[in-house]
Amino acid sequence: MYILIASRLECFISLHNPTCTIQTNATTNMLTVLENCRISPPPATVGERSLPLTFFDTIWLLFFPIHQVFFYEFPHSKQHFIQTVIPKLKHSLSITLQHFFPFASNLIVFPKPNHSTFARNPEIRHVEGDSVVVTFVESDLDFDDLTGNHPRECNKFYPLVPLLPRSTKVSDHVSIPLFSVQVTLFENSGFSIGLTNHHSLCDASTRFNFLKAWTSIARNGSDELFLSSGSLPLYDRVIKYPTILDEIHLNQPGIETIEAGYQAPQLDSHTDNVRATVVLTQTRINRLKKWLRTQQPSLEYVSSFSVACAFVWSCSAKSLPHIGDKTLGEDDIERFVCAVDWRSRFEPPIPQTYFGNCVGACITPTTKSTLLASEKGFLVAAELFGKALSETIKNKEGMLKEAETWLKKASEPMPSIGVSGTPKIKIYDVDFGWGRPKKHETVSLDYNRSISVNACKGSSTDIEIGLSLPSKQMDAFITIFNDELENTFSENE
Repeated sequence: MYILIASRLECFISLHNPTCTIQTNATTNMLTVLENCRISPPPATVGERSLPLTFFDTIWLLFFPIHQVFFYEFPHSKQHFIQTVIPKLKHSLSITLQHFFPFASNLIVFPKPNHSTFARNPEIRHVEGDSVVVTFVESDLDFDDLTGNHPRECNKFYPLVPLLPRSTKVSDHVSIPLFSVQVTLFENSGFSIGLTNHHSLCDASTRFNFLKAWTSIARNGSDELFLSSGSLPLYDRVIKYPTILDEIHLNQPGIETIEAGYQAPQLDSHTDNVRATVVLTQTRINRLKKWLRTQQPSLEYVSSFSVACAFVWSCSAKSLPHIGDKTLGEDDIERFVCAVDWRSRFEPPIPQTYFGNCVGACITPTTKSTLLASEKGFLVAAELFGKALSETIKNKEGMLKEAETWLKKASEPMPSIGVSGTPKIKIYDVDFGWGRPKKHETVSLDYNRSISVNACKGSSTDIEIGLSLPSKQMDAFITIFNDELENTFSENE
């Protein structure tokens, strides 16, 4: 397994203390540590604060961390990187943490009191001096290879995402760090920014709000423009839900492992999986929509997102026989799971700046034999997923009213494909001042059978889908994906 940092020599840095120990030539597998430090909000700007977790946060307590990597072109020397990139990122992150203090905080999980049915609700707690571990390293990996769409070995990306620091057990609670950053230089080519967060910290919407603030502050040198945008996070716990849901989650199987000394799951570098990116242009999406409406004119819900997901789902199922998959019988159920942002679903709506998790699951089941059928697999997948997505969006409070049933469904041991990301979040707008990313990767796909779905860099109406599959299955998937687009769903259909 790759060792991501060679030493835990760390220093505290803020706007008023811009010095940090530099570690040179501390070499690890494929990495050289340039600097290892901790970034805090400016002194006396946050103080002691706490933020209770809601039901929407606690469902992610035992979930794997979220890993993202942004790649930026930077055809300059190491010295230029050290003199320009490092100071700007540290300075801007410190100011950003002043406004998004949970990123510099710890998750506090309390044990169950004796003779009690459930523990006190976990909370995010910040005390003066709390900080984010930030590591700057240099890599000899091929920048152009990493930023391609072609199949690449998954374990090449693992050195680029930071681990969360280890949790600590205190007398009356367990303290779990929530966020870490790693910036990796590929000299004369570019650099990457790897982000890791505990899922209980926030969902994709909040994480993107944090990144928009950080990039704005980095580009402008201060938070003046960010403050004038009206995008400050809302920390008020405005979501109303039955408290029984807290009890359900704090009694979920495995929760006692946190009390015993929780450590976040880590990616296994002993994998033959590869990751690749496929693109569905708006033209191709429109052809798929046209074909669907021709085959099934009564389809109620046909969006670019639902069509892209259904097509990838059916292609993925058809690629399984190429690797001799025996995990499912033809009549066994497979499901497609998509997260839906609930902020606008409540009455009244929750502001988009609400900090935390506010997503529910849209679960679509079908049989493997259905997905394996030729054109019918895509048609059924589109019909079922579109209907489930439409019902989820229209049902304003359905998740809360039927939460216990939904929780049981979500926890059932059943093969699933999940979705990370949404084209609504313009992930390629994350510009720190050196231009938009050349590539974005969701490395945490490797934990399970998930895909990432995002708007493309070149066109907000095109969709890019990231996948992580065994190498033989990936080859089969790409062949099926391209063949069906060119032959079955061509312009002449």
